[in-house]
Amino acid sequence: MMNRNLAWTIALAGMALFAVFFFYPAGMVMRQAFEMADDDGKTVWTWKVLGQIFSNPIYRQGLVNALCMGFASTASTLIIAFPLALIGHRYDFFGKRFLSVLILAPMILPPFVGAVGIKQMLGVNGALNALLIRSGAMDPMSPFDWLAEWRFGGMALMNALHLYPILYLNISAALSNLDPAMEQAAENLGCPPWKRFLRITLPLAMPGVFAGTSLVFIWSFTELGVPLVFDFARITPVQIFDGIKGLENNPVPYALAAVLLVIAVMVFAIAKVVLGKSALGAAPRPKGRNSTHKLSAVKSSICAGIFLGIFVIAFIPHAGVILLSLAERWYGTIIPGELTLRHYIEALGSGLVVPSIQNSLMYAGTATLLAVVVGVAMAWVIVRSDLKIRGWLDAMVMLPLAVPGLVMAFGYLALSQQGKPFHLLIGAGESPFLLLVVAYGIRRLPYVVRSAVAGLQQSNPALEEAARSLGASPLRMLQRVAVPLIAANLAAGAILGFAFSMLEVSDSLILAQQTQHYPITKAIYTLLSTLGNGTELAAALGVWSMVFLFVAIMGAAVLGGKRGSLFKL
Repeated sequence: MMNRNLAWTIALAGMALFAVFFFYPAGMVMRQAFEMADDDGKTVWTWKVLGQIFSNPIYRQGLVNALCMGFASTASTLIIAFPLALIGHRYDFFGKRFLSVLILAPMILPPFVGAVGIKQMLGVNGALNALLIRSGAMDPMSPFDWLAEWRFGGMALMNALHLYPILYLNISAALSNLDPAMEQAAENLGCPPWKRFLRITLPLAMPGVFAGTSLVFIWSFTELGVPLVFDFARITPVQIFDGIKGLENNPVPYALAAVLLVIAVMVFAIAKVVLGKSALGAAPRPKGRNSTHKLSAVKSSICAGIFLGIFVIAFIPHAGVILLSLAERWYGTIIPGELTLRHYIEALGSGLVVPSIQNSLMYAGTATLLAVVVGVAMAWVIVRSDLKIRGWLDAMVMLPLAVPGLVMAFGYLALSQQGKPFHLLIGAGESPFLLLVVAYGIRRLPYVVRSAVAGLQQSNPALEEAARSLGASPLRMLQRVAVPLIAANLAAGAILGFAFSMLEVSDSLILAQQTQHYPITKAIYTLLSTLGNGTELAAALGVWSMVFLFVAIMGAAVLGGKRGSLFKL
């Protein structure tokens, strides 16, 4: 058991860190939403700004669109993920292990980069219209404008195709923890399959469903990159982003961010209540075998085809980005008429691209180191101490998953202005290095903590106690015994934290204001609005990001074992 004094020291230090760099920025956003200067220039507390939000039809429509985007994306994601998880849980089919990893591929591309490929395919002179014209299904003189008519649906589909792996992993983890004896008993009593699903499987899987859907809803509800690429301005995240320019004299962006924060925290709280009431969360791991059924060749091929079909559909944005990065000219044809590697070569010589890669490596690397140090210490207290606040600490370190990154980035930006407390984090030449390191580190800390907690729960504490009894100091025991035992789990969390920090959207777009400090995602966004071959260069940089994140996620999956645990609330 961990020394209580040391445990309290670590716990208090962790709570102080969260108080300064998490609760304070979030609280500042909430406070600014209720402050306004009166006629004498004095700051007064008022509900007037929030009243303006709900009385102004533009802001009201933005909130409605954001909520609709969250619900539409979550529903679409559930429709995709639940059948996949159920089929994978119930049946043993051809290529199951390979296909179960393959459908995680959408996670390797930030959705706003994938939106670039979709725009190229669904434009008036895009690949889809070219295919329909060639097949005779569309009049070439009056091509259909898919982006104008189906823009909202396209954004929801983009979110769903990117986020369904998170929900799939959560539901799969929940199903794998079910005791197969319960379903077998119902089957022996003559309960038909559909009734077993509705009365037993679905209720017991609801913790995984709620955990996954809450994450998907918060992510899509506050998604900034996809609406920006689709030029969809009437949505709250974009309205907040557009309000950055007049931040000092305009309290409306704070009020909008506060509304997003309240809704996201409510969703997270509901999910935690549901998970807390579930008996499944406290149930021991079933020791019986999973009741997977061997299928005939035909049925096995159908199940494999479903998995492969979802992968093919989800890979369309990725294919669009790859083709665009290789296109010499792509206008009015199904695929580019000429292919070239010129954009990759030009990207490597660009004064924007190469520095952005270097910046992202520095930001993400330092942030991951911070997350590992803090995460291991917090996980140690959660698993190895007897403090009564362990449950509260565990919930606290998971909060960054519940609070929208857009809100936190907005809070950091406001607090880093001249004369504000976080201005100390701005270095020489207005460098946001420390600001982005702290923002990335706090946002990705849950991945490291969850992985470290899983590793500590699986390792034998007797080995640590033996080292202590032989005179090893706590630090030496940690270095020589504890960390090596959880190295694989820790590496999995660190890899995911590093990869997602490299491709972070909200913090990068908002906190990096000068060209020489841009990370990768800000460079991609800037290139998209550059005349000439800026879009192709952005696609080339997106392909690099895709390859990098693919390697990182597959490595984390191999090292972390149970992939679903990395995304649990």
